[in-house]
Amino acid sequence: MLIVLLATAFFIPESMIKLKKILCPIDFSACSTYALSYAIDLSLKDHASLYLIHVIEPYMSDIGDILKQIDLLLDDKQTESLKMRLINLIPDNIRTNINIGTLVVKGIPFVEIITAAKDNQVDLIVMGTHGKTGLEHILIGSVAERVIQRSPCPVLSIRLPK
Repeated sequence: MLIVLLATAFFIPESMIKLKKILCPIDFSACSTYALSYAIDLSLKDHASLYLIHVIEPYMSDIGDILKQIDLLLDDKQTESLKMRLINLIPDNIRTNINIGTLVVKGIPFVEIITAAKDNQVDLIVMGTHGKTGLEHILIGSVAERVIQRSPCPVLSIRLPK
């Protein structure tokens, strides 16, 4: 009798955590598309809206002694092309069962991901991590790590299986 009481006292109903909006950053790498499979499964499970975001990062180019930022201009045709590319990552038979939103923005990836999470009031960010180590991690850092540190909501970080 006591065992039954303890078991029911700690039972947490599955319905307590219900996801309504999920954000999944996509850089079109194998890792981000693998993370998308988790985001799709979670979205289907809770009937949550799924937002896919692709961030175009301005880059720095060394021209002589001057460090010059190359600004990438996004026209409507390029933006729509990238949005279609994002949508096409989701299998046809699943697209009709999920409310999908696409975002294509220019900026610093972790900042834009956090901004999108706040603006869209998402409940969860599901993202891949490339697992940078050593000097590359020290110098560049990890987008996933920065998102985890600053996110307004929980972050599920997914690594590719070895």
